[in-house]
Amino acid sequence: TPGPWGLASWQALEFVRGLKPLNLIGMDIVEVSPQFDHAEITAIAAAHVAHDWLCVLAEQMGAKTAHVGRI
Repeated sequence: TPGPWGLASWQALEFVRGLKPLNLIGMDIVEVSPQFDHAEITAIAAAHVAHDWLCVLAEQMGAKTAHVGRI
């Protein structure tokens, strides 16, 4: 059941980016409910979180980074 007062998208992204120093090997994204997400905003935010997680893993493996702008 959808509930209010969760993390904002920017908070979730900052949290994921802050995991870089840890030796984590997996992640789950839950609570994306298409039947309640008519504009697909939650699905896009979930995809963005997954993308940032993959970027964190790539950085841990030695990928070069190029920061553009400020989030």
